[in-house]
Amino acid sequence: MSAKTFTHLDENNQVTIVDIESKQITTRIATAQARVYLPEEVLTHFTNGEIISKKGAVFQSAIIAGIMAAKKTPDLIPLCHTLLIENCKINIVLEDNEAVINCTVKTTGKTGVEMEALTGASIAALTIYDMCKAFSHEMIIKETRLLSKTGGKSDFKRK
Repeated sequence: MSAKTFTHLDENNQVTIVDIESKQITTRIATAQARVYLPEEVLTHFTNGEIISKKGAVFQSAIIAGIMAAKKTPDLIPLCHTLLIENCKINIVLEDNEAVINCTVKTTGKTGVEMEALTGASIAALTIYDMCKAFSHEMIIKETRLLSKTGGKSDFKRK
């Protein structure tokens, strides 16, 4: 049996924000990825590295939305700490019939930026769906996952 416990519950099983006062200030970086399946009806609108819809440039809009979302993570996820995000980069590429979104977030602080990276990738994926739904509702947001994190108590790299 694992000795791990839920970090957002106190000794009385009440919800609480994690106390990070005694943690060390370190550079923390996390990268998350989301994938969006794009059917042929959407792919036919893909030219020169971008999809143009009636709402505008899809990937560029998704990048902006993802960055905005990463910055707003504590407003969306109640027990996330408010962090000073030093950098947020979102890259979107087309691989076969999927938009692959990578979101990397960096801070110097006492807690990690995994949730910010996951939120940025997720909202970028939702923005692609929103902007392309006029072409097809067959799109699928297939997966959102943490790829790596560094700088905290334990590092992680997905194999």
